[in-house]
Amino acid sequence: MDTVVWVDGKLVGESERALSAVDHGVTVGDGAFETCTLVGGQVFALTRHLRRLDRSLRGLGLVPGPDVEARTLEGISAVLGETGAIEGRLRITVTSGVGPLGSGRGDAPETVIVAAVASAMRPESRSVRSPWVRNERSAVAGLKTTSYAENVVALADAVAKGGDEALLANTVGELCEGTGSNVVVELGGELLTPSLATGCLAGITRELLLEWGAEEGLPVREALPGELPFAVLDDVAAGRAHLAVTSSGRNVQPVTWLDGVAVTAGPLTMAAREVFERRMRERIDP
Repeated sequence: MDTVVWVDGKLVGESERALSAVDHGVTVGDGAFETCTLVGGQVFALTRHLRRLDRSLRGLGLVPGPDVEARTLEGISAVLGETGAIEGRLRITVTSGVGPLGSGRGDAPETVIVAAVASAMRPESRSVRSPWVRNERSAVAGLKTTSYAENVVALADAVAKGGDEALLANTVGELCEGTGSNVVVELGGELLTPSLATGCLAGITRELLLEWGAEEGLPVREALPGELPFAVLDDVAAGRAHLAVTSSGRNVQPVTWLDGVAVTAGPLTMAAREVFERRMRERIDP
């Protein structure tokens, strides 16, 4: 099926021109977004996604107007009314609206976009170490903004090398995240994910894996400072550790290929995947 798109109160064709050419989301990437999983036509973890969207907008200095959430929910309802009970992805985008040709903002109302498409998750990931780093001291570190050029470049490099995700260190050599995912390392009988202090995004899947894993007795936790250097990926390549990436488009996805080398999925990683996929179908909005 084609992507179903709603922009500020109107369903539009996926190729239809529906934004101002001077919308600040277009000219300078001034906005935030969320990508959610659709389970049988329902939005998984919507409350958490809307909470993080609000946090990202406020982190950008955009205090959303009182109608933004209502418009977002209107858009979701309209889009899902067209898609039906699909398995797929839904994206919510909010920009600062029409603005001047420069970084300074105008006073126009926000632009709200909702889009959805049917899709299937791959069972495994082929990941590549990126030559670029994430700046954990950036003004937008940890925010899910529409300024995604760095991720686009890093992912394109990974795809050119045969992968589907690029893994990034931060500026001090710690393992940070993927271009659109968090990372989990199975090491020493534990599942470790980099702390938010590394500059990684506070992923919804990551958050739920930490909560649900603990509830189910899995040894999963945030890594301590310095506990996951980028060089830990050498241990993954050598078979001394295992790796997974997590996101709304992947759930808990074992990495079975790293920089051209086949690697194995760890038993704790597979257990975590089972827990997550079972629990997400038991609770649509945890």
